[in-house]
Amino acid sequence: MPDRYYAAACQTDLPCIKHRNELPERVGRLLGMIDQAVIGYEPFFDIKLVVFPEFAHAAPIYETVAELTDKLAVELPNEQIDRYVRKARERGIYIQTGTFLEVDRKYPGVVFNTTCLVGPDGLLAKYRKVNPWLPWEVHASPHDLPGYNEPLFPVVDTEIGKLGVAICYDWLFPEVLRAMALAGAEVLIRVSAYMDPWGATPPLDWWTLFNRARAVENQAFVVAANQGASLANYPPFSWPGGSMIVDFDGRILSQADPGPGEKIVVGPVDLAALRHERARRRGHNLLGHLRTEAYTDQYARPIYPRGGHS
Repeated sequence: MPDRYYAAACQTDLPCIKHRNELPERVGRLLGMIDQAVIGYEPFFDIKLVVFPEFAHAAPIYETVAELTDKLAVELPNEQIDRYVRKARERGIYIQTGTFLEVDRKYPGVVFNTTCLVGPDGLLAKYRKVNPWLPWEVHASPHDLPGYNEPLFPVVDTEIGKLGVAICYDWLFPEVLRAMALAGAEVLIRVSAYMDPWGATPPLDWWTLFNRARAVENQAFVVAANQGASLANYPPFSWPGGSMIVDFDGRILSQADPGPGEKIVVGPVDLAALRHERARRRGHNLLGHLRTEAYTDQYARPIYPRGGHS
């Protein structure tokens, strides 16, 4: 079990596909990026985790669930996931795929925005976006489906640490990443398509703000891949990239220059240091100092979807 390795956040700048029959070509391009990262950096260090952004495979470019189902959505796992598994096995790595638009026969009439964690042994977990970016995203939250009984926030124990993932807008909700951290997650993965003006540039720079905050408050590494699509490739937004790796104290260990474009940024994940600090620290131990019972009244009262400011 490596106690220190490198992660690669691979941001993309590709046109949105219009039909699922374009997926094989898209996956082929992303598999090529994996080879570039792993082989290119091999003289310097071992890449063990590769992360792609939200919508790297397919984006909700149609206005209705019916259109997405008809043209873009796929069942998972499928032959494209099999290709990722073969690549993970070939390179001895773990891959957090960019998102797919997913249909599942157990939940008819809905589309999920889903990322898959793949390793040498196969598909390890699916994460379905719990907080779609309303009102623009029409895919469903598993939280809202009657009878949904699969884990909302899975954490996977791997040889490169305990991994949890959340998608883009999920990261604005501290509870999402806190749930994973309390389940033991050591590396929090962000699969994102964060657009201007909230992206990786001042004056807002929410991208950096939330990545660093979630790292600190959960005492975890963050590996965050952001969409780098130009306005021409994915209107009506431009996508500022800025993919980054952040340590458990909120230090930015590496970051792609903000701005659109296809880029790969790599940075270290030091599990030994993280585990030492989690075991040693008494000050700024935010997980250890969390008084969960103080919030039972607030969190026991449902407020979605009507809001809760009153």
